Amino acid sequence: MTAPRTKAELRSSPHLHKPMSVDMIMRHVVYALLPVCAYAVYQFGISALALLAVCTLVCVGTEHLFCRLAGRASTINDWSAVITGLLLALTLPPSFPLWMAAVASFFGMAVGKMFFGGLGYNVMNPALVGRAFAQAAFTVPMTTWTPALAPGRFTEFIPSTLTPPFLVPTPVDEWIARVATEGFTGATPLALMKFEQTSTDTLQLLTGTVSGSAGETSALLILLCGLYLIARKMMDWRITAGVLGSAAAVSGLFYLIRPEIYPDPLFTLFSGGLMLGAVFMATDMVASPETSKGVWIYGALIGVLTVIIRLFGGLNEGVMYAILLGNAMSPLISRVTQPRRYGAVKKEKAPA
Repeated sequence: MTAPRTKAELRSSPHLHKPMSVDMIMRHVVYALLPVCAYAVYQFGISALALLAVCTLVCVGTEHLFCRLAGRASTINDWSAVITGLLLALTLPPSFPLWMAAVASFFGMAVGKMFFGGLGYNVMNPALVGRAFAQAAFTVPMTTWTPALAPGRFTEFIPSTLTPPFLVPTPVDEWIARVATEGFTGATPLALMKFEQTSTDTLQLLTGTVSGSAGETSALLILLCGLYLIARKMMDWRITAGVLGSAAAVSGLFYLIRPEIYPDPLFTLFSGGLMLGAVFMATDMVASPETSKGVWIYGALIGVLTVIIRLFGGLNEGVMYAILLGNAMSPLISRVTQPRRYGAVKKEKAPA
């Protein structure tokens, strides 16, 4: 009597699965961003709240529209469009006109994501694509800074916020003169360091009591939110460590050479948008490398480029371009850092 046959099912790797879906990961990223958004609203009032709302709504609406035009089901339930809208808003000045924010949001989603096929196919971070467009198209509003913690920020908008479409933004000089606290210069810490060699107190950078984009002013809060994602294993900490470590090393080298003109490593890490970029943007799962070696190289590349652009470029900030260049290099980095397949034999060169 023969034994009954059993059916074996063979499947390719990976063989270990976790109960973690794309929408779950994206939702937790939104949770991690909410404290940063709340702090931006606390600092800059209803103008920051309106900026966050407009960018998010336009990004979600754009994704829904393109899905309908393509004749497929809407993908807005995966929360990725919400992340793009929040991140884009956090990289913009609080006084940025809302109609310009809407245009930048549409461009970032359409060109940076939907033209490539949607989530999983974009080669660059869509929020940074939108910001790059805003930097090129709306240069003056992108370099207009307003004071944090201004009195009346919860009862009145910054004047330029409600500028009608296609008109020059309303000047904010008189408003700033009325609400600015003592010591406000209208320049970000990066601008003060680059053009006046004036440093900013580290505690101010950590707590965010300085001028800057809506979400780049509290380095400590951003880092704590990133630790939440790391603890839940929803963010590759190696990328963040590579960005911050290489930026600190390169800036420290220049600081040792010329401390009178170059910033110290702590200033480099906590000023500008480096912390926001390292935690929430460089770690984009789609636009970053897939290999263990690749993520370290990718992170280090972004950190080095950020410092080089800050110190020797025409702009105060270099995080945006550094991450976009890192995104562009990501496929090549993944290719050259592929581990050797198990059992593979290295080909020997044929004798001449």
